[in-house]
Amino acid sequence: MFKQLFVSSVSACFELENSNPYYSPQKYTVTLNGERVCECDTNVFSLFDLRPDTQYRVAVSCCDGEYTFKTPGESGCIDVKELGARGDGVTDDTYYVQMAIDSCPKGGRVVIPAGSFYVRPIVLRSDITLEIKEGGELLGDVVEEHYPYIPAKIEHEDGTEDILASWEGNPYPCHQSFVSAYRAENIKIVGRGAINGNADKSTWWATPKGRAVARPRLVFLNKCNNVVMHGVTCKNSAAWNLHPFFSSNLGFYDLRVSNPYTGPNTDGLDPESCDKVDIIGCVFSVGDDCVAIKSGKIYMGSRYKTPANRHTLRNDLFRDGHGAIVLGSEISGGVENLTVCQCVFSHTDRGLRIKSRRGRGKDSVIDGVLFENIKMVNVITPLVLNMYYFCDPDGHTEYVWSREKRPVGDDTPYMGKFTFRDIECVDCECMCAYFDGLVEQPVKEIVLENVSFSFREDAKPFKPAMLEFVREYCREGLYIDNVEKVTLKNVTFKGVKGPEIIKKNCGGLTIE
Repeated sequence: MFKQLFVSSVSACFELENSNPYYSPQKYTVTLNGERVCECDTNVFSLFDLRPDTQYRVAVSCCDGEYTFKTPGESGCIDVKELGARGDGVTDDTYYVQMAIDSCPKGGRVVIPAGSFYVRPIVLRSDITLEIKEGGELLGDVVEEHYPYIPAKIEHEDGTEDILASWEGNPYPCHQSFVSAYRAENIKIVGRGAINGNADKSTWWATPKGRAVARPRLVFLNKCNNVVMHGVTCKNSAAWNLHPFFSSNLGFYDLRVSNPYTGPNTDGLDPESCDKVDIIGCVFSVGDDCVAIKSGKIYMGSRYKTPANRHTLRNDLFRDGHGAIVLGSEISGGVENLTVCQCVFSHTDRGLRIKSRRGRGKDSVIDGVLFENIKMVNVITPLVLNMYYFCDPDGHTEYVWSREKRPVGDDTPYMGKFTFRDIECVDCECMCAYFDGLVEQPVKEIVLENVSFSFREDAKPFKPAMLEFVREYCREGLYIDNVEKVTLKNVTFKGVKGPEIIKKNCGGLTIE
């Protein structure tokens, strides 16, 4: 069986219903109205170049029956080339692209056809579809001065504020993002084309730190609702690729997010204090964490108390990043209702990575998190929970790294129950897992069920987590410190040198 995930006026996305992580059990052919359109080997597939207000029949060779769907109608369509855009990769096409967006009627579509449209930052409006055709791309201007300064916030007379720009969990002035939307809704970005920040041809990566004005994101969605990105390739961002901020009802389907491994802080997708986020069928290969779920540092967490809520990640492929799926480190608003399943991690430094520290605050509550049906291949350290992450200006101070028990107070984060189920980890190098809770507030419970670990014969030493004084490990087992309860059910080890379990301050360990 298969089901529809999303449909726009010109595209549709579907998902096979099986238990395989990311890849389908067999290759299959997709037909549309009886005609073969593609052959696929993944659980998520897409159709493009559809016609608005049209009924279609889609069938999959590995499934019985057909699925009928109808694309919604639209109020109009504007091709940027018809307005005068050149698309030659050299001419500044900003005026024509922005004019098309601004003049597009509600419920209409802006088309970026084949070609390279060199533009400065553009701003999206509510109730439009931006279609980037196969062979088409929005190509970022490389001149830093062409990315306007955005102040951190506006403070109103009644004491309220409006956050306009953010950097790593705090209000902070930023250069305007390449593509952005502010308090907008009902936006779709679809197609087989690309949003190319062009940062590899710019100076953004040469001086990543110490900037008074932070680098732009590739796509920044600030307080937006009902936004979907489908099919497009996002690449070469100056900083984080996709950054939804205090937004809701977001869908990211069948995307390709790509940055060189050397690109600094080029996370793939960082939803921050967002509600209801679906990340399904996407591929990430970036220069930092692939997906990092965030809810701000302590100022944002304690003032706005907006957790990352109702996030689903399914049938995704993560490779060549620091962490595949990450919680934190800016997680002061907490995380609720997170499900990660049917994903493949390949050649990332760490797999499921949770990073926090003293100072994230009492509103940083992470509980009831489930990771299941995951396959990891050549992930150096598959599972990491690190409560001593050495980020921020004070990251290397005794306050962060000390193993002396401190009073539990307003600055103390809480880690509840974490379940890791049906996970296969092959060709590990450093260690199976590194669980390191706070002395004063240990992690409440960790459950590993049907989890297997095996190591490369030529594994190299590596530090499992980013914290002060940690040593390098190589082919070692489960490290457990400051966890109240640990349950291991059908957990197997192959190629571990030394003890399979390295237990320090653990209230209870059950092995079944």
